[in-house]
Formats: sequence, structure tokens, C-alpha cells
Amino acid sequence: MTPRRVLAWSIGLAITVAACGGSPPPTAPPKPGAAPAPAKPAAGPPPGKPAAAPAPPAAAQKPGAPTQTAAAPAAPQLPQTPPPSYDAAGRRDPFQTLDTPKGAAAGASVATAKLTGIIRSAGSSLALVETPDGIGYILRPGDTLADGRLVEIGPNTAVFSVTPKPGSAATQVILKLPE
Repeated sequence: MTPRRVLAWSIGLAITVAACGGSPPPTAPPKPGAAPAPAKPAAGPPPGKPAAAPAPPAAAQKPGAPTQTAAAPAAPQLPQTPPPSYDAAGRRDPFQTLDTPKGAAAGASVATAKLTGIIRSAGSSLALVETPDGIGYILRPGDTLADGRLVEIGPNTAVFSVTPKPGSAATQVILKLPE
């Protein structure tokens, strides 16, 4: 090793040793509930008996001996703040769950939807469908919209198979392009 490295290592070691030595760690503060209860003041010595010797002052006690301390004062009370509130002001409440099925508008059905266009490509066709609330969907055969599944896309029609209610037969709804 070079003399500079030896000097650097010895300085680092000296700093480490100096930082580790010193006084013992501080003692833990007394627990607030563990403080002894104050003694009741005596009304005085009984008649005919001499008074007891007064207790030695705290300064006369040996250093390092345990001392009795008064109970720690209670932590200051923080001011109470009102709980936060949310004003929806015409917006959807973000804390309400969305119970609509995936891809379906609330209360919409295939019968109320409107076929607005058909896109044809080499291997597939897409149907452009608009619900009464103005939301448009691009669907391929097999996709679902509200209560129906797109079965077939014709030259100017889209055929949906509507999910039947229990006990009834499946129905088909045919949407046509406007002329």
C-alpha cells in the first residue's frame, strides 16, 4: 500500500473508533402510567410524639441513583378538523360502483340501437352501431352489445341474437343501414 492509503485508512479507523466510544446510551424515559402515586400529606404528628426528620433534598442524593419524577405532562391536544367531504356538482360519484355489463349502456337494448355503417375488408366485416345515448361501438361477429350478440353482418344489415328471458325462445333483431 502507498503511504497515502495507509494514512487515509488510519484516519478513517480513528474517526470510527472515536465515534463509537463515549458515554453509555441514555436511559429510556419513564412510562406515563408507571409513575408512583403521590403520597397523602400527613396531617401532622400525633400528639406527644416528635416530628419526623425532613427528607433529604434531591441535590443530596447520590448521582446515578434513581430519582422519582412527576408524571410526564399529557401531549397537547391537536385541533379537531372536520372530515373531508365530496361535492359531486353534476359529476358521477366516483365512490359508486358501476353495475352495467361490459360494453353495454345502462338500460340499452339492441332494439333501440342504430346501425350507422359497415366496414368491409379482405377477411372480415365490422359493424358501426350507435346507442340512443350517442355512444358508438365497433363490433365484429361474436361481440355483445347490451342484451344481444352480433351473429352476422350482411351487405346492409347486422343480425343480433337477443338473450332470451328464462322460459322464452331466443329472438333475432335485424338492424338496417338508413337509406
